[in-house]
Amino acid sequence: MSTELRNFLALSYEQLEELNLKAKEQRAKRVDPGKIQEERLKYLTDNKGIKAVTVLFCDLEGRLHMLDYDKKFLIKAYENLTFDGSSIRGFTAQRESDLRLGIDWTATYFAPADVFGPGKVLVFGDVIDKDGSPYAGDTRGLLKTFANEQFDKHGYTLNAANEIEGFLFAGVDAERRFPETGKFEYVNAGGYFHSLPSDPLRSFIDTVAEVQRAMGFENEKDHPEVAPSQFEINYSYGEVVAAADQIQLYKLICRQVATNLGMTASFLPKPVAGVNGSGMHTNVSVSKDGKNLFWDPKGDEQLAKFGWQFLDRILTHGLDICLIFNSSVNAYRRLDPHFEAPNRLYASATDRGAMVRIPIGNERSMRTEVRAVAPDANPYLVLLAIFKSGLDGDTADIKDLRNSERRLPDNIYTAIDDFRNSAWTTKLLGGEDVKARYADLKQASADRCPRQLGTVVKPAEVQFHHEVYNQFLWNQF
Repeated sequence: MSTELRNFLALSYEQLEELNLKAKEQRAKRVDPGKIQEERLKYLTDNKGIKAVTVLFCDLEGRLHMLDYDKKFLIKAYENLTFDGSSIRGFTAQRESDLRLGIDWTATYFAPADVFGPGKVLVFGDVIDKDGSPYAGDTRGLLKTFANEQFDKHGYTLNAANEIEGFLFAGVDAERRFPETGKFEYVNAGGYFHSLPSDPLRSFIDTVAEVQRAMGFENEKDHPEVAPSQFEINYSYGEVVAAADQIQLYKLICRQVATNLGMTASFLPKPVAGVNGSGMHTNVSVSKDGKNLFWDPKGDEQLAKFGWQFLDRILTHGLDICLIFNSSVNAYRRLDPHFEAPNRLYASATDRGAMVRIPIGNERSMRTEVRAVAPDANPYLVLLAIFKSGLDGDTADIKDLRNSERRLPDNIYTAIDDFRNSAWTTKLLGGEDVKARYADLKQASADRCPRQLGTVVKPAEVQFHHEVYNQFLWNQF
């Protein structure tokens, strides 16, 4: 269809970066949300080329959902946006299905027209229950509430940066077609840091990096990873809710760019047996009044006592929250000790098999790195589990917690049992209701897949993976 008569907004990447960095700065400085709302509504009203606003929210398992609202409608009705919650797995039952979406105007992103279509603006939403309160199953809302409480009570800013690995496979819908093909086809076999300028993986990485830069990610480095066709594109840290939002956008951008190139970006933790899997190493710190509370030049490994206490609490609850970090059948293939698997429940400055690592840092960058996180996990739940456990959790009565020989589970059934039997996960998720719903979803996924992993990736563990299967498949059960 011809587009010559259309006049939708399509900004240059330089203009987009300027807009997104300004929005990011406002968010980091905690500018009054009312002022930001007024500014965003004026921008939408004044820019005639904007046709729609895409509102994003997350379900209980971590899938990103998107609704496009006509701009003129949204400006008039943004305080009364409803949707059917019973259609979202893990949300409400049919008899109580109506939920609302509130617009988090601070989380606005101006998107490239060649990737997301012209005339669109992206914004994250808050899921609101019928009585106007935050919806209990909205994991983004749980994280946002906790982060705001920590700032209001203690002056803490929770910081996170994620290193998200993925694979690039030949063909569109390579994951959905896996039950037919039984294999994934690499587009590159160069290996760690190595690629040629014209190969498909390099072209993909370069394109994604350009889109991220335009959307204000503040890129740091990008490169092919250890396994064939594997990639990692790093960007700077941010306040915890913004960091989780960026994880969702990172994966969305990767998938969209890959599709445009006729390929598939996959965030299955271990799509191919016999090579390194994909992780989401999660670097975290806490600051107050601009000071990094994890830094102490005289501390053990230069990590402050506050940081060690934070770390010890995470290790104490490692088994409790393993299902949040590794939420799929496929994730437990990655916890194979033969491939630098971070499955040992202890902390180390050097051992990459440790669940938690203490990287070399300075006053600005000192942090702890939680390595036992899979890239298909719900980022809001992951960061809530890390920070709430680290700040409010218990410390185990273990003689030397940091040199423990304990290991994380090697299968999802054990992780589900640990999660269900834990008093801490009930507190973490605000009660039994959301906890039980999450565990039931994971149990259903596990029961549809082979109980024993074996050495071959089974079609069922891909077909029924929460990032792959769709509503058509849900309705078959």
